[in-house]
Amino acid sequence: MSITLGLCSVTFRQLDVDGVLAAAARAGLEGVEWGSDVHCPDPWTAGKVRDATRDAGQRVLSLGSYYRAEGGGGFEPTLDVARALGAPRVRVWAGARGSDASSPAHRTEVIRNLRETADAAAPGVVVALEYHRNTLTDTLDSTLELLREVGRENVGVYWQPNVDQPDDDALRHLRALLPWLRGVHCFSWWPFDARLPLEAREGLWRGAMEVLQEAGKPVDVMFEFVPEDAPEALERDAGWLREILS
Repeated sequence: MSITLGLCSVTFRQLDVDGVLAAAARAGLEGVEWGSDVHCPDPWTAGKVRDATRDAGQRVLSLGSYYRAEGGGGFEPTLDVARALGAPRVRVWAGARGSDASSPAHRTEVIRNLRETADAAAPGVVVALEYHRNTLTDTLDSTLELLREVGRENVGVYWQPNVDQPDDDALRHLRALLPWLRGVHCFSWWPFDARLPLEAREGLWRGAMEVLQEAGKPVDVMFEFVPEDAPEALERDAGWLREILS
């Protein structure tokens, strides 16, 4: 089982590229998912970030984009950034409405857009859906149905615990998503968005690592939203998770 520990740069929006890379290195991480909102807003900047990541001995894990797959087209600028960055994967969002608030027409629109997005990205770039409220991946059933309806080999999903979701239920979701899993966003919130040390939800994260190891497939586990946006909290959480994995 190959688990790569990495960092989402959005965790440290207050830091420049060199600061993000330094934080990742101090925490003993192997790569970065670079966010398109602050650190990689355009292809020229993304090329510079690619070179800086390589020079720091890190890997570009993915582009964390805020592209919303709905309406017609519009993905090419995001794909241009991903290619300049050398990203093997792009994180996108399955529309901007939750499954309960989406009409059949809206769902069809999102599916069509995701197919076009996947076809534009292939070959070489994987499209990963954020597992998040207020999108069509806000529930397990809606996510599984959407992935089957899109039907593209280079479209998958991230997993993260839903807000206020009990450990057992979150782990059930992770197991169900394994065939399409492309990455994990790793953080410890409880209740709602109160940020805790990762160890505070030991049952969840020890269980998640066991599920991933048993699955036997490579996966990137990327730290996100540490307490107080502090690099020291990242070092603590990364050290704890490495102990779990060992």
